[in-house]
Amino acid sequence: MKRAVAEAKKALGRTHPNPAVGAVIVKAGQVIATGFHARAGTPHAEAVALAKAGPRAKGATLYSTLEPCNHQGRTPPCTEAIISAGIARVVYASADPNPLVNGKGHRRLVAAGVAVVPEVLREDADALNQPFFKSVTTGLPWVTLKAGVTLDGKLATEARRSKWITSEASRARAQALRNQVDAIVVGAGTVSADDPQLTTRFPGGRNPVRVVLDSRLGSAPRARVFDTSEARTIVATLVSGQHARARALAKKGVELWTLPARHGQVALRPLLEKLCKAGLLHVLVEGGAEVHAAFIGQRLADELMLFVAPKLFGHPGLTWVGELGRLTPATAPTLTGLRAEAIGDDLLLHARFASGR
Repeated sequence: MKRAVAEAKKALGRTHPNPAVGAVIVKAGQVIATGFHARAGTPHAEAVALAKAGPRAKGATLYSTLEPCNHQGRTPPCTEAIISAGIARVVYASADPNPLVNGKGHRRLVAAGVAVVPEVLREDADALNQPFFKSVTTGLPWVTLKAGVTLDGKLATEARRSKWITSEASRARAQALRNQVDAIVVGAGTVSADDPQLTTRFPGGRNPVRVVLDSRLGSAPRARVFDTSEARTIVATLVSGQHARARALAKKGVELWTLPARHGQVALRPLLEKLCKAGLLHVLVEGGAEVHAAFIGQRLADELMLFVAPKLFGHPGLTWVGELGRLTPATAPTLTGLRAEAIGDDLLLHARFASGR
């Protein structure tokens, strides 16, 4: 199953709106075939492995990181391919909460006389597909907040200078994170202050969809993020498409999503719902501080990845999270499962926001 998890990771970030899945076929104690789901519309991991194994699959054990499907989608049901190949035993890690699957694949295999063992290394496999699971059960994407900060939690100096706080190694890790998500969200303030491209800048990298929160359409159309030759770009706004700046952005190929307001700003939940319906299941929020505060305050953030450099900006440097309202220690947003990873002289802090978000 560990080998199957490794197979699934090969396409992590490229399978949306499908989950990342890996499969391994074992016979007489030997691996005879492996496979992974490359992208939506292509064969599922089980089918890839079965095709490689051919007649050798008869009587073998198939390991899959996800319960095999039993419905016709863009590709045929995996259960039927497994049964037809003569697989004797199926071991899977994650149960599939998709109502089209959700136990049906398990039951179909058992009915056909296939031995089935569920939930082996489930925690490892579940970690790969939190965005998929959340989207199926809530209609919302998985939201990761990311920032690079000083040891005293500052995102920039008082003069808004932020290049570079973290090390080159941390920035490379952040690029790898972009390569695994479906969309990046930033506020108009970040576009104006930093003029970011929000692309994945390494060989073989994939550019996620870029989303700019710009309630009043104050961003200059010449900003680099609006160069749609680099990647698909969406502007979430309160302004209609008839606005002069909206028309200028549309000419550049930028998509304008006019959304409801919440306290005078773009309402985040309708935006996330629309992103999820578009198949964008993992959203990386890169700021700035007000945007981070909005996601935290509206209980829409799932996890935090904070790159911390051994530097101090002091007061009045800009903190990475903005105003969260009147809080007490008892009512402050809480994170769980905090892990620290050294990246050179920097630290990567990774935690989940408390349940109920």
